[in-house]
Amino acid sequence: MRIIRDLNAVSLERETVLTVGAFDGLHLGHQSLLKRLMSSARESGRLSGVVTFDPPPRRVLSPDSNIICLTTLEDKIELLDSWGLDLLVIITFTLELAGTSARDFVRPLRDQLRMAELWVGWNFALGRGREGDAPALKKLGQEMGFAVNVIEPVGEGNTAISSTQIRGLLGAGRVREAAEMLGRYYHLNGIVVPGVGRERHVGYHTANLNVRQSCSLLSSGVYAAYAIVRGRRYLGVVNLGTRPTFGEGPPTLEVHLLDFEGQLEGETVRVQFVERLRNERQFANVKALRAQIKKDIARARDILT
Repeated sequence: MRIIRDLNAVSLERETVLTVGAFDGLHLGHQSLLKRLMSSARESGRLSGVVTFDPPPRRVLSPDSNIICLTTLEDKIELLDSWGLDLLVIITFTLELAGTSARDFVRPLRDQLRMAELWVGWNFALGRGREGDAPALKKLGQEMGFAVNVIEPVGEGNTAISSTQIRGLLGAGRVREAAEMLGRYYHLNGIVVPGVGRERHVGYHTANLNVRQSCSLLSSGVYAAYAIVRGRRYLGVVNLGTRPTFGEGPPTLEVHLLDFEGQLEGETVRVQFVERLRNERQFANVKALRAQIKKDIARARDILT
């Protein structure tokens, strides 16, 4: 997959079939659009491409909203590449760009990226004041020489899948339902950092990950999870919270890998959240906590195997 960050430096040998958006989560709704876009590109001998933004528009337009993204830019690149996309165009999002007219936004896509088709969702709009909705884009397409294809929403039951809905599920700890809408397990990546040594008292070794900001998207609690380390997948139990048995502290993400021996400090670990086991709670003593962790491990093993 070719990554483009400067439209003025682009020279493409073929026309393109494009879509535009933040694509936070790259959930099943996004995937449905992309599959149809890529199929159209293959059939017509064109290049398939996604135009997205960095930073995400919400962070620029609502800097005080504290919205955490479902997918980092690195995640998007990894997923889109694995799906076989030809081009990923990353545009720096600014307030100036937000004030651009739909016509001025679309023109370089047509001229520099040789856009022959634009695929959008049913509720999509771009440009100043969201003026570039589907009817307006179709009119621009007739003038500039590109086709506009609009797809209907992909639903889960009677509800259209959306990034906002998935964030709500994760905030409630409903990671299995979120995974059904994402088409994969929600995950966090982190580097293992030194802990404070409490595992010596509890009797279970845990890896502490430095992903505190992203953790605020998830409800605190104990989860059954897979952990990917050095390309290998392990079963795991994750505790996300403040560890109240030892006194309140800052939120941490700790993962205990089942059937793993060795050191993890400095390693990158991907944690895939499968199912929430229980709330985080305070225990009367370490012995009671140890007994509960044993139950958590047994239940996680049943779920994950």
